[in-house]
Amino acid sequence: MLDGKHKSSYIRDMNKLPLHKRVMILNLLVEGSSMRSISRTVGVSINTVTKLLVEAGEACAAYHDEAVRNVKAARVQCDEIWSFCYAKEKNVATAKAAPDGAGDVWTWTAIDSDSKMILAYEVGDRSAATAIEFMDDLRARLANRVQLTTDGHKAYLEAVEGAFGGDVDFAQLVKLYGESTDGKRHEKKYSPAECTGTKKRVVEGKPDMKAVSTSYVERQNLTMRMGMRRFTRLTNGFSKKLENHLHMLSLYFVHYNFVRIHKSLKVTPAMAAGVADTLHDMEWIVSLIDARAPKPGPRGPYKKNLSEPE
Repeated sequence: MLDGKHKSSYIRDMNKLPLHKRVMILNLLVEGSSMRSISRTVGVSINTVTKLLVEAGEACAAYHDEAVRNVKAARVQCDEIWSFCYAKEKNVATAKAAPDGAGDVWTWTAIDSDSKMILAYEVGDRSAATAIEFMDDLRARLANRVQLTTDGHKAYLEAVEGAFGGDVDFAQLVKLYGESTDGKRHEKKYSPAECTGTKKRVVEGKPDMKAVSTSYVERQNLTMRMGMRRFTRLTNGFSKKLENHLHMLSLYFVHYNFVRIHKSLKVTPAMAAGVADTLHDMEWIVSLIDARAPKPGPRGPYKKNLSEPE
């Protein structure tokens, strides 16, 4: 009979999901399926899906932090995308048992315009403090001077100055908006305001004004909304816990950079950026999870239970 320690290890190994099921769950997560629909489709509990998401998120966050370093890029675009956790900011005060992190959540992303690789991301509010953390992280991952384009958000000004100093060609693309495209009809609140024009503004260095654009990073925002259920508008698939929101983003970005072949580049963004030379798959992400799992200790000698019959 196994002692308590080895028995728990044995049960854990016996209850471990087969590889093909773990791959299926992770694939469904990055393709925009909700966690409950995944539990029904795969035939596992919602707790199993959640546990795998946490493990994948932790493994992917660690891999991104280690692998996406010393990247050579020419043009980088940055933007922020809105979502919320548990309840929208205006409803948090009246929400029942709102957890820490409830309310509006902004995801800041930086994309290499040429390789389409996500170089850095930060999750928080839309404040100057979050902008500083985001830009400090981006600067630490670059190997050379770049041309940087952001929107007109004022928080970028101090953040870029603090992270890059004068070693950057920085411009902002300010969009000018008019009335909503739907006039005064009831659809107005679901329709974006009409963009009536843009204004390019040099902030630092000598950026090529023809290359000042945020088109790629804004297109990436759409890809994020399509690929993560918790970013989909007007549904109940939003994040209930900030931790799970972070784990999903970590999984998504590693999958996007290292696994998903970009349609126009015909390789993954990481391969196009020279960060990886191999096409990975979802089994590889599972291997990242397994590499972080605690290794079972050596089995001790079998000890006969005196209550066992001869």
